[in-house]
Amino acid sequence: MQLTLRLTEMATGIRRCMYCGDGLGTDIDHFEPLAEAPLRAFDWPNHLLACSHCNSHQKRELFPRDEDGTSLLVDPCAEDPYEHLELVLSTGVYEALTPRGDATIRVFGLNRADLVRGRAAAFIRTISMLRDRVRLLQTDGEEATEIVTSLRDQPFADVLYAMLRYRSLPGAHLVLRGREVVDALGDPALHFWHHAGGFEPRR
Repeated sequence: MQLTLRLTEMATGIRRCMYCGDGLGTDIDHFEPLAEAPLRAFDWPNHLLACSHCNSHQKRELFPRDEDGTSLLVDPCAEDPYEHLELVLSTGVYEALTPRGDATIRVFGLNRADLVRGRAAAFIRTISMLRDRVRLLQTDGEEATEIVTSLRDQPFADVLYAMLRYRSLPGAHLVLRGREVVDALGDPALHFWHHAGGFEPRR
C-alpha cells in the first residue's frame, strides 16, 4: 500500500500510467522483469505505476537489450524521455530519435490509435486552456489557478511538457499555433515538473 501511494505521488495527472500517460495506474510494474532480475523484486527504483494495458498487454516480460546488455527501454523516472523521443503535437504521434526511443515506442505501444488521438485532442485542449488562463489572469485569479491545476491533473501531461520544450525553439509560434500560446507557456506556474521527463526523480 505504501509503495502504491508513493508511486501515485510521482505519477503525472491523477494516478496516470507512467508509460502511456493516459490509463489509470492500477498495477505496479517491475521495470526490469523479475524473470531477468529476481533480486530486484524489492528494489525501489525498479517499480513503476502502470495501467493494466501497458503492463499486461504491451510490456509484459519484454525487456530488449543492446549488444552490450544495456536496456533499450527508456526509464521515465531516471532519464529524460525526450532525448530519445519526439512528440509531434499536431498528430499526437511519437517519433524515435534513437534506437532506444524506437524500442520504447514499440514495446509500450505508444503510437496505438487511442493514444495518438488522445494526445492530438489534448494539444487542442491545452491551447484553449492556456489562452483562457491569459485572459482570466486579468479578471479572475482564482479561476486562472484552477486552470493550472487542471492542466497538471489531465491525462497526457506529456503534451504540455512537449509544448514547454517547443517554446524555446525557433518557429515555436508556428508549431504552438500563435505567439499568445508561446507567451502563456512562459508562465512560471506551469513549470511544475521536478524532472526533465515530467516525473519526480527517484530518491
